[in-house]
Amino acid sequence: MKAPPFRYHAPRTLDEALSLLASLPGPRLLAGGQSLMPMLNFRLLAPEHVVDLNRVEGLSGIREAGGEIVFGAMTRQREIEFSPLVEARLPLLAEAIQWVGHRQTRNRGTLGGSLCHLDPSAEQPTVAMAMDATLAIVGPAGRRELPMRDFALDLMTPALDEGEILAEVRIRPWAPGHGWAFLEFARRHGDYAIVAVAVLLELDASARASRVSITLGGVAATPVRVPEAEARLLGSLIDAEAIADAAACCGAVDALGDPQVPAWYRQRLARTLAGRAIPAALARTAAHAAAGGTP
Repeated sequence: MKAPPFRYHAPRTLDEALSLLASLPGPRLLAGGQSLMPMLNFRLLAPEHVVDLNRVEGLSGIREAGGEIVFGAMTRQREIEFSPLVEARLPLLAEAIQWVGHRQTRNRGTLGGSLCHLDPSAEQPTVAMAMDATLAIVGPAGRRELPMRDFALDLMTPALDEGEILAEVRIRPWAPGHGWAFLEFARRHGDYAIVAVAVLLELDASARASRVSITLGGVAATPVRVPEAEARLLGSLIDAEAIADAAACCGAVDALGDPQVPAWYRQRLARTLAGRAIPAALARTAAHAAAGGTP
C-alpha cells in the first residue's frame, strides 16, 4: 500500500520545526521513519502534515558532558552501534543496540524516534529505563526535562505535550567495572522482543551487590523496573539462591497477554531470561575484579 496524501515540511532549525508544529493542523514528526512510514503505508495514520527532522541542525551526535553521555535525539542507531564512547562508557546500550532490527533498520532509525514511538518491546526504551535516562524536551513553553520513568506514560504514549519535540537524551554511566547483560527472545532475528531483560550490577569491596537495576521489556505497556528483584540482590552476595529468587520476582510481574503470546508465557520468559542475564552480568563484574580492577 501507499501512504495517504500529506504535506511534507523539512525545517532546518529547531525553532522552525517548533513553529511548524504550532501552526499546522494535525502534524506528525518524522525521525528515522522506521515506524512511521510502515504505519502510513498501512493507513494506520493519516496526518495532514509530516514535519521531517532529518535536516534540523544540532539534533544529532554523541558527546560526554558533566559526567553524562549526551545523545541528540536524531542520533542514528548505527552511530551508537559503532561509537567507541558508547562501547566504553555504556556497554549495556552497546550490547542492546545489536538486537535492534537489522543493519538497514539501524542505518536510519534514531534513538529519539524509538523513545517517542515507545513500543514496549523495543530495546532502546528498555535500556533508557534501566539506566535512568533523562530526556530533554523543547516546546512552546521552553525546555523541560523528564526521567524516563515519567516519560513512558502508557502503551506507545510518551509524555510529550502538543507542539513538543524530544531534543536530547542524557545517560549517566555506571561505575567502571560494573556488570551488565541484555537478553531477549523474539520469533525471528530482528523482530521486536516478546520479552527482553536488562541487568546492571555493581559490587562493593566485599563482593556484595551495592547497586542493582533489573528491567523488563515486552511484558507490560511500558518497560518496567522490577524493584522486588533488585531488592533481593542488593546488599547480598549473589549466589544461585539469590539469582533464582530475583528471577522468580521477574516471573511474577503483571504481564500482558494477547492471542499470540499469553501472559503466562511472557512471565515464564521473564523468569528464564532474568535467570540467565543476572549471572551474565555478575560474571562480567567478576571478570573485571579478576583482571585487577582496571577500567
